[in-house]
Amino acid sequence: MARGPRIVGRRQSALRNTEGPQYDVRVIRSNKVFKTHKGGKTASWSITVVVGDNKGKVGLGIGKARGIPDAIRKAEEAARKNMFSVNLIGETIPHAIEAEHGSARVILRPASPGTGVKAGSAVRQCLEAAGVHNVLAKCLGSRNGVNLAYATMKAFRMMEAPESAATRRGADVNELVPWLAKARKEEADHA
Repeated sequence: MARGPRIVGRRQSALRNTEGPQYDVRVIRSNKVFKTHKGGKTASWSITVVVGDNKGKVGLGIGKARGIPDAIRKAEEAARKNMFSVNLIGETIPHAIEAEHGSARVILRPASPGTGVKAGSAVRQCLEAAGVHNVLAKCLGSRNGVNLAYATMKAFRMMEAPESAATRRGADVNELVPWLAKARKEEADHA
């Protein structure tokens, strides 16, 4: 009896990942962890991954498995489940924001076009995956990559569009952000 090609293991998951939208997957931190049993130590990997579409959607996930590829796959699935939209104006963030997770603190400030991403470590990975191209960032306190990534995600969630902030305050958008009209016009021209 002739059979068709048999697909098992990782090939099947590789075929499944080609369907749907393509995301930018970045490994922030990999950590080898050990669990002690009666018979000895068992090693496994804990991997933190950020997933984004470079257009304003981003997610963060952690995966743990015996092998690195399985841990990355689990982390990527968790990050895709946790994806959310980030409020952007063009290629920068709408306003300065400060967020904290654990003892890690992140400060993000909008920057003019051509500035680039002035950030380090995990914060840079999160910003680039989200599609932010002009921003100034500073990390204070802990330099732990996982905590910095979570603090950056918290900052993304706290960001508010200028229009909604203006309606909440009962003010005019142009008073709050004078450069917004020009930025929205450039955004529409590029689209």
